[in-house]
Amino acid sequence: MLGRHLLGYLPVQLAQVLVGFGGVAVFTRIMPADEYGRYAIAIASLSLIHIVTFTWLEAAVARFHARAEQRGRLRDHLATAYGLYLVIAAGAGALLVLGVNILPLDPKLQAALGFAVISLLLRALLQIGMETHRAGGDVGRYSALEASYLMIGFMVGIGVILATDLGAAGVFIGTAVAALIMLVFDLPVMLRRAAKGRRQKVRAASFARYGAPVSMSLIFEHLLSVGDRFLIAALISQGAVGMYAAGYGLADRLLDVIFIWFGAAVWPLTIKAFEKDGAAAAQAMAGKAAALMGLICFPAAAGLALVAGPLTTLIIGESVRDEAASILPWIALSGLMKGMMTYYFHEAFTLMRRTGVMALVMAASAGLNLALNLVLIPIFGIAGAAMATVIAYALALAACAMLGRRYFTLPLPWSDWIKAGAATAIMAAAVFALPASGTSWLDLILQAGIGGLVYVISAYCLDIAGCRSWLRDARLLFRPAGA
Repeated sequence: MLGRHLLGYLPVQLAQVLVGFGGVAVFTRIMPADEYGRYAIAIASLSLIHIVTFTWLEAAVARFHARAEQRGRLRDHLATAYGLYLVIAAGAGALLVLGVNILPLDPKLQAALGFAVISLLLRALLQIGMETHRAGGDVGRYSALEASYLMIGFMVGIGVILATDLGAAGVFIGTAVAALIMLVFDLPVMLRRAAKGRRQKVRAASFARYGAPVSMSLIFEHLLSVGDRFLIAALISQGAVGMYAAGYGLADRLLDVIFIWFGAAVWPLTIKAFEKDGAAAAQAMAGKAAALMGLICFPAAAGLALVAGPLTTLIIGESVRDEAASILPWIALSGLMKGMMTYYFHEAFTLMRRTGVMALVMAASAGLNLALNLVLIPIFGIAGAAMATVIAYALALAACAMLGRRYFTLPLPWSDWIKAGAATAIMAAAVFALPASGTSWLDLILQAGIGGLVYVISAYCLDIAGCRSWLRDARLLFRPAGA
């Protein structure tokens, strides 16, 4: 089942990769460094606002779906969720529009934030349905809607930027249009599912008790990830933010896509196993996922660091390229730690609904990151911000791993992780041994191709996460009948 879910979510992750890499490649070329920095500040602000306003509700919709379905109360569950959305959208929407218009902002940043608010409200409405499809195991519908949203938003955004002088605002016009199109197809379906359901205060309170600490945790985690951009803008310049965001976006985005892929596939299955069959079944599912994370994510992070030079030369615009390449290895390491923490070790808190403890850990980590940034940015520039992020994530990961075991013991597949680390080291040695050709695209192809081949052979020989059995199963699947 885990394998089928991972394959089912693959189209979404491919779209995420295309949009993530394509966004960096295209936007750094069609926007100057200051404009790209403005976009980075707007997207960071939008993400933070989303977490504050709607993420708690989305987290509760996902967490309580299995229980509501098992008890025959799914209509009430959805009716309560949509009722809460209307209240939040009315209040937060009005405050955000007022704030964007009265704050003394740069006019172009003000325009970007204005369209970002519209995009936020539409996306949050769509997200209730998306979380429902994912939690209910409707992988096909989720993948079709999410992949379409990503690609339409990306293409419309590029078109608006090229056809107008709106700059960074064009990105958010694209995402707003994409969300509106997806709602045309999905919202009627979701409203029929919620029809005749009762909006219940007790259920809403349960949503808030569970979701509010999740949002608080994600707020601090988000500040840990992107808060340094505001400090870079204050201590250096918006152009420096553009350089930092380009390198950060390239490394962190790809790793985030991989971890989100695991989270989308594994989290609903783990919750269902926990609610239906108990802790042991949930631990078994989580252990398989953890081994697979090591197999795929360790070489992905190392590979990004190894090809930093040719990758940034090919993808990132010249105005922000050099500084982006210098921080990419640091961000690859911090992205690996963030992914393992968020999409694996946080499960111990969310399964047992001890999300308040998780929020406290992330608050301490965000505070540490802020202090480190204030010390390191004046000394090392944007590289100091990257160093601060690595240190803060390392300590946060260790704290979550140790504290989480008090509530729910997640398996630690050390054997598979050690073997994945060994295979990654062999891959790195092979890449370092390759001579430079002097041509960026050729260096990237050779390094990625040879490194990937060496890793695949090493993983097969070491049988990381039982990968040999997958190949045997694949051969049986495609063997002609009667063979």
